[in-house]
Amino acid sequence: MKMLVRIILGRVLRIIENNQQIQIVELDVNGEKFQGINYPELTGRVEENDLVHLNATAIELGLGTGGFHFITAILNKNLNNSLAKGHIMKLRYTPQQIKVLAVEEEESPYHQIIKEFKTLNNKPVIIGFLHSMVLPCIAGIRAINPHLKISYIMSDGGALPLPFSRNIKMLQELNWLQGTITAGHAFGGDLEAINIYSALAAAAEVQKADIIIVAMGPGIVGTGTQLGTTALEVGQIINAVGSLGGRPIVIPRINFNDSRQRHKGLSHHTLTVLEKIALIGATVVLPSLNDVHKMNYLKEQIEVSQIRSKHQVVVANGEPGLEILKKHNIFVQTMGRSLKEEEEFFLTACATGVFTANLI
Repeated sequence: MKMLVRIILGRVLRIIENNQQIQIVELDVNGEKFQGINYPELTGRVEENDLVHLNATAIELGLGTGGFHFITAILNKNLNNSLAKGHIMKLRYTPQQIKVLAVEEEESPYHQIIKEFKTLNNKPVIIGFLHSMVLPCIAGIRAINPHLKISYIMSDGGALPLPFSRNIKMLQELNWLQGTITAGHAFGGDLEAINIYSALAAAAEVQKADIIIVAMGPGIVGTGTQLGTTALEVGQIINAVGSLGGRPIVIPRINFNDSRQRHKGLSHHTLTVLEKIALIGATVVLPSLNDVHKMNYLKEQIEVSQIRSKHQVVVANGEPGLEILKKHNIFVQTMGRSLKEEEEFFLTACATGVFTANLI
């Protein structure tokens, strides 16, 4: 029988990282050592020598999970855990479905606030294609005004557990975030939301954010086709922000060191979203580049695609954001490539933060 999930047996050798929402462990699997991730809210807390079931599907396929097995069950102990409040299920109808207290539901202390929500009142909402854009974007914001309140909404286009993100953990430790919200089937935020609309309302009215940032968690699904990627959610989020009276601001995906031609300059994901998926206009921020040839390449892409017929295209200086990253010794990377390798990518995210902060 062919299986969709590969489950194997392992033993916990030691705990590498241990906090309330995530444990990273060293595992013994048939005499070989691997790293594994455990989410205590799903399976309970593991200890050394625990026997565990592991989802090994991604590792065996060589997918980009960071080289981790995922613990699905602890075999040698019975858990006497009590269920928290809430009636909304995420990961619905799967063996790992979890119950959360959604910000919208009647039992939530914020139910009435969400129920009475009317508009975002032109509040800026930054929308990113990749999770790796979030941290440099916030650096750009802080370069202009470190006192602005920023809420991060994680969609379910990438990783579903927010604790999987090391970038968000760093931002929380730096106190650079007002709060986090996980929308759709994503979970683990300060607030849980059923969809992007209620998440936007919660960011504005519950967390009182000056600026909202929306981007999927780590990882992205892509197939090398125009439509077969979770990146297209950016267009849907643009539409959501516009329908709620907000101001959508897009961080375009810009690369010049990606070996794939479709991602050179403005990625084909960005062009597809802006041309076909977004039904309303957004502000698209380009970075100011010293390299004239690269800047002209971007401008030519903009003109050929006729993006300006629907969207506002602006240019901003991302250097102040890069300086903030350097000041705090923050290492950033995207698709395994560093700031030095993909400077234009990170400059774009920083520039978008700088531009947005200057609006307020």
